[in-house]
Amino acid sequence: MITINLRYSGINGNALKFAEEMEKSGIANKIRAEKGNLRYEYYLPLNDSETVLLIDSWENHQALDNHHKSPMMTKIAELREKYDLHMTAERFISAPENEIDDKYIRQ
Repeated sequence: MITINLRYSGINGNALKFAEEMEKSGIANKIRAEKGNLRYEYYLPLNDSETVLLIDSWENHQALDNHHKSPMMTKIAELREKYDLHMTAERFISAPENEIDDKYIRQ
């Protein structure tokens, strides 16, 4: 599994407006319905009202590559431009289950 943390930052609440438009327009749900998408969720940091965090997870590189080639990417780029957002990204690849230290995870 591949997880990407994308931080969208702007001014005047534009990052939140972007996330709200992604949800209300149905773009986020279309992405969630793409083959291989496991998670597509927006979060608000408590210490930064001008940033929105997107956690985006995919089954594998092929699913992510297919998403990047999809028409959704054009729509996302247009909205990022509309709201004048800047981004940072971090990519994580899940460890095999036998490498996870469950003694620190409360289920």
